[in-house]
Amino acid sequence: MNVVKTDGFEFRFTDSLDAFVFDENDSTKPTFHGAPMKGVDIIAEFDKAYVYIELKDYDDPSIFDVLGATTDEDKETCQKHFKWLKNYLKYKFRDSYLYRHAEQKVEKPVHYVCLITFDNALNIRMQKSLKEELPVGKASRRWVQALATSCHVVNLDKWNENFPNWPVTRLAVAAAGGA
Repeated sequence: MNVVKTDGFEFRFTDSLDAFVFDENDSTKPTFHGAPMKGVDIIAEFDKAYVYIELKDYDDPSIFDVLGATTDEDKETCQKHFKWLKNYLKYKFRDSYLYRHAEQKVEKPVHYVCLITFDNALNIRMQKSLKEELPVGKASRRWVQALATSCHVVNLDKWNENFPNWPVTRLAVAAAGGA
């Protein structure tokens, strides 16, 4: 079992070959990449796939919720925030894929999972937007392989429901003081 602690969460990958903090800030660690690109928070390797994991813990997700906005101005602001986050998540994946390509570590299908502390409805909207822009599957008939095989955006409860072999818990420090 590989245990990874980062950003106020602990992940237990019971069936992984390897799992580590990919967006490592400590230059003395072997997983530090140092190039000026974005990286997902965690990469887990399994027999038949890689899983890229990005974490976002928001105290007030309402700033991204266009459907919950009450005025046109609020809707425009929420749409701007939602689009910014979608693009941020998209580029985190793409840059990570480039890092791993340079390491010759994309020989297996790659799955992208974002753990975001939104409600299910907002996560579903984000997942739909991300799937269109990553893109998931082969975007071009000329491509030999897909960049992303799948994309999921889930909250803590949905993560544990959908991925029972990879349970995640919030660490006490994060629960008390925010991550």
